[in-house]
Amino acid sequence: MSLPPPPPPAAGDPVTPEDSLGSVTPEDWATGPPLQAQPLLRQEAKGKEEEGEETGVQGAWGKGTAEQRRRGWGEAAEAAAAEEGQVDAGGAAGSASPAGAAGGGREGWRRLLAWLRRRQPQCCPCAAPLPRSAAHCCHGGTKMAALAYNLGKREINHYFSVRSAKVLALVAVLLLAVCHLASRRYRGNDSCEYLLSSGRFLGEKVWQPHSCMMHKYKISEAKNCLVDKHIAFIGDSRIRQLFYSFVKIINPQFKEEGNKHENIPFEDKIASIKVDFLWHPEVNGSMKQCIKVWTEDSVAKPHVIVAGAATWSIKIHNGSNEALSQYKMNITSIAPLLEKLAKTSDVYWVLQDPVYEDLLSENRKMITNEKIDAYNEAAVSILNSSTRNSKSHVKVFSVSKLIAQETIMESLDGLHLPESSRETSAMILMNVYCNKILKPVDGSCCQPRPPLTLIQKLAACFFTLSIVGYLIFYIIHRNAHRKNKPCTDLESGEEKKNIINPPVSPLEIFLQSFCKLGLIMAYFYMCDRANLFMKENKFYTHSTFFIPIIYILVLGVFYNENTKETKVLNREQTDEWKGWMQLVILIYHISGASTFLPVYMHIRVLVAAYLFQTGYGHFSYFWVKGDFGIHRVCQGAFEKIFSLWPLSKCFELKGNVYEWWFRWRLDRYVVFHGMLFAFIYLALQKRQILSEGKGEPLFSSKISNFLLFISVVSFLTYSIWASSCKNKAQCNELHPSVSVVQILAFILIRNIPGYARSVYSSFFAWFGKISLELFICQYHIWLAADTRGILVLIPGNPMLNIIVSTFIFVCVAHEISQITNDLAQIIIPKDNSSLLKRLACIAAFFCGLLILSSIQDKSRH
Repeated sequence: MSLPPPPPPAAGDPVTPEDSLGSVTPEDWATGPPLQAQPLLRQEAKGKEEEGEETGVQGAWGKGTAEQRRRGWGEAAEAAAAEEGQVDAGGAAGSASPAGAAGGGREGWRRLLAWLRRRQPQCCPCAAPLPRSAAHCCHGGTKMAALAYNLGKREINHYFSVRSAKVLALVAVLLLAVCHLASRRYRGNDSCEYLLSSGRFLGEKVWQPHSCMMHKYKISEAKNCLVDKHIAFIGDSRIRQLFYSFVKIINPQFKEEGNKHENIPFEDKIASIKVDFLWHPEVNGSMKQCIKVWTEDSVAKPHVIVAGAATWSIKIHNGSNEALSQYKMNITSIAPLLEKLAKTSDVYWVLQDPVYEDLLSENRKMITNEKIDAYNEAAVSILNSSTRNSKSHVKVFSVSKLIAQETIMESLDGLHLPESSRETSAMILMNVYCNKILKPVDGSCCQPRPPLTLIQKLAACFFTLSIVGYLIFYIIHRNAHRKNKPCTDLESGEEKKNIINPPVSPLEIFLQSFCKLGLIMAYFYMCDRANLFMKENKFYTHSTFFIPIIYILVLGVFYNENTKETKVLNREQTDEWKGWMQLVILIYHISGASTFLPVYMHIRVLVAAYLFQTGYGHFSYFWVKGDFGIHRVCQGAFEKIFSLWPLSKCFELKGNVYEWWFRWRLDRYVVFHGMLFAFIYLALQKRQILSEGKGEPLFSSKISNFLLFISVVSFLTYSIWASSCKNKAQCNELHPSVSVVQILAFILIRNIPGYARSVYSSFFAWFGKISLELFICQYHIWLAADTRGILVLIPGNPMLNIIVSTFIFVCVAHEISQITNDLAQIIIPKDNSSLLKRLACIAAFFCGLLILSSIQDKSRH
């Protein structure tokens, strides 16, 4: 009885005869080669025929003519089987013969590998010189190694396919979601606490809070947030420094002048903002009286109170233990007053920053870091225990201490912080108070999770119904398949005739697509709206941009194949072009390279090149095919449907078209440039001026060399100009007119040489086929805050986080591409009447969403 055949490969996997090769047992060494190897041998025989080895040559597989090798094994196979006693007198092979192994599955392939191993090495005569491949001119051992390598690579491709990668990505998402939920339950879900107590420096003046993003407030934003507000700073000289830095966010011209040991007021009458500094260098009765006044109901309380002091107590009392005990008593009496104020105002107690003891003057030598730590521990323990059975409302501002630990060496006197540290602390205070009011896109710290909108609720219901519907279809289909499964006839030992499975209905494909899309949208929500995963700011360095660029360039060059056609901008080439451009843009976004002007300008050319391809592709299609039907128009519109105005309401664009206007101005000519190029190319092609054969230059040698020289010079000239621009405004003004220069130069360099036009990078082309999905998905599940930040799935390890998040991101984009193709075939039929009906239903559906959304907005206001 023959062994059962190996399981079929997953959908989309390459099907090869080697996919089911298993391990080799000692018993296999005595068997002959199975029949499954015949396709490989036929391929080899065909290759030998092309090299002129028709007959009489002893190859790696033994003697035999090319015809014998095409039929199977030739004389060597029969001889090898006969030597082992596997062939009877009549020449009929037994179970170990090629014929007997035809249904052997894995067993047959084990025998193939065993047979290859036990064969004696045989050399083939080489008519060709050394460059000839080892697969055609070598001894048996090298031949076996080459075949084993090929089989092993195919085996890996079988078990690690795109489908298995997506399953692995799904498992990773589930595990990460569980881990983040457990972490938030254990550590708390208040990002304000992280902002006030933890973080690290990414670079000079770039502070990164733990798990969230900090917005850099402009003057107009700060005034808009603090209108009609009163902020009070009370404490010593360090609090005074913080006061000055905070005020300079509102008014950069405010100067640090006047008597330092007195109260300092600030007022912006236009915005009705009042900020006061109250000089109370010690935690004593004077500070207590000032705070007590604010607790009275008849007195207007500040909206924000920032307090802190300790260094004067250490200095005046020469660091004595009695002074520390008195400090504890005083702060214990003040704590209930601060707690009472914290119920109606934001109250922050600033811990004391460390000092740089080597720079301290003689009269400050007693202010040691050991003493400061003791005072900070006393303040934290007393403030946290000031309330019973509940959490203290007074927020401890301890992050300034972490900032000072990194920057106190730059202090002028060892006590007061450098200006950059003060500005960071002041910006943190601004984020703590204003993020929940203005809700900036890149200020995720202290922002509560946004409530579910009506559209989100309806979408969740729709996807849930799709999942339930698909599960019902799947169960019914599976039960029907079991009933129709062929059974074995016990008398004859044969299976009954297979029943052909019915084709999958469009409704089932529709539900399956939305089932997958529902799971993907749930991941989108977790990353982009639910605040489940962390987000961090970006910090640009040259290495974070150029090292990944070099890495993908090497991969792209390594994975190259011959093109199916050698025309200018053939399909493989355009996919390759879109692929490497999209990868470069992704690296540009995640590295924050927009701050480096030369990189910014070259990325602008890549964006223009996408639009150039759009103009070229559509013009060429309509010109060649002459298809101006509604089906073709709807196919193009299906990919761009979310850019239509009605959907801007669904996706909270709030009617702001500045970004659209800015992008239009940058690339307003390039689509017409693409159309013009397509017209010129098609005209030259029609007049047969171009030579687009394999390996042929596009024009005559002289013209090709001349155009190549001009293209290289133009390409480099643009790069030099882009690198010499002084500012973005100047570059953007000229970009619409000159970007086409580098695009055309690249096209000519890529297509004029015949050898360059005949190959393409399969690595880049694979990404080019999903470039649209990659571009859209990056904003939600790879980056954060509209490319201003980075999604953090694995905190504390930036490199591993990028690898994992990128893997999931690419798998999701590929799946969305497949879902889009499936839905496009169902939603956009070729019949015009059916298409118009479906378009009307879709339009009515989205109009209903807009009406419901408008009703919800009115109810909120």
